[in-house]
Amino acid sequence: MSRPCGKTPSHITAKIPNAHVPTTRAGVSCVVTKRDKYPAALVNGAMVSPTPVRHAVVVEDDADIRGLLVLVLEQLDFVVTEAPDGLSGVEAVRRTNAELVTLDINLPDIDGMEVCRRLREFSDAYVLMLTARADEIDRLNGLDTGADDYINKPFSPKELQARIRALFRRARTPAAPAEDSGQTDELARAAVVQQSLLPRETVRLSGYDVAGAFRPSRSVGGDFYDWYQTSDGMHLTFADAMGKGMGAALIAATVRAVMRSVAETPAIDAAFGSASATITSDLDQSGSFVTMFHARLDAPSGTLSYIDAGHGLALHIPAEGAARRLSSAGPPVGILEGQLWPASELVLERGDSLVIVSDGVLDAHPSLEEFQRNVEKVTRNGATSDEVCAALLELAPASTAEDDVTAVVVRRKPTLHFKQ
Repeated sequence: MSRPCGKTPSHITAKIPNAHVPTTRAGVSCVVTKRDKYPAALVNGAMVSPTPVRHAVVVEDDADIRGLLVLVLEQLDFVVTEAPDGLSGVEAVRRTNAELVTLDINLPDIDGMEVCRRLREFSDAYVLMLTARADEIDRLNGLDTGADDYINKPFSPKELQARIRALFRRARTPAAPAEDSGQTDELARAAVVQQSLLPRETVRLSGYDVAGAFRPSRSVGGDFYDWYQTSDGMHLTFADAMGKGMGAALIAATVRAVMRSVAETPAIDAAFGSASATITSDLDQSGSFVTMFHARLDAPSGTLSYIDAGHGLALHIPAEGAARRLSSAGPPVGILEGQLWPASELVLERGDSLVIVSDGVLDAHPSLEEFQRNVEKVTRNGATSDEVCAALLELAPASTAEDDVTAVVVRRKPTLHFKQ
């Protein structure tokens, strides 16, 4: 569980001259301002324009480390926004248009790799990743994470400042050139592959209404969903392979095939562990990773066993009571060899819904709270799962969406009451 923004401990502030202890406010993140900003200053009687304000976002769940990072960045004249988890970090970067992001890899909701992937869809901020494991850095350097640099914990404040200064001496990555006809043809082929991954069979479970919807982006991402009925219910996989074009589509195809190959393994955690080991081996060749939500439904009881690997965008919406976003059990598949993801369970009571969406829906919202509120609203207003899926896609209009938009809804039908 993430900790709220808090005061920086005295043993940290004592080590840094002129340290400013960040203020606290309720909510997911708090903005920390280094000093009052004036429009201009008088120097030897002349009016001098101030240095442009630079914004940074610190994404770190450990309050002590977060406080230290804030102090280090303030000494470099950044205005700093804190975020104790990945989703609020993405929101903060979008809101502040930050030029720098320090990003912990191990976060309580989605991991730093997925945060970085989402940031790269709209931001060219410099991203400095922090890891507590020295052995991760070599592997991270081999992955196309989108980060600009990596540093190991515990870190020296002076080294961190030197790394940041070095980043800002680099030229920012220029915009990609216009697509040529060859790229257009490849994207068209990738779109065909991606569409072929979607399930052709309709799930017909007594007492349930199941639907899915998918709208590809112009650049074709790695979204897909898959389902199939079993003797006692259904299996469901929802995934997003990092990248665009044919590479992402082929990775998605591999993931679908491997996940189907473990369908007969009785325990969901054993099945997912076996599949992820195979997938990770394949991903080593491409330097990619995959976020995934995999679930098995026992239809008679409504028991849903599930594993979330870095996806973090599945919601349980009960017939009565508030919606709950299901927590991720670990990083995306392909990040670390030997990673295990524990399974969780919930019960779909009559009238309850399970809703899973891609980050294309989240990206269309200014905050995580508004995203969850709108998803819950359209789910409760839809008469059928098909209607809900269509409404979920409309939350991310095609005219503005930069990524694939995907939704799956599993609704347990309410009990019918007949008049006597």
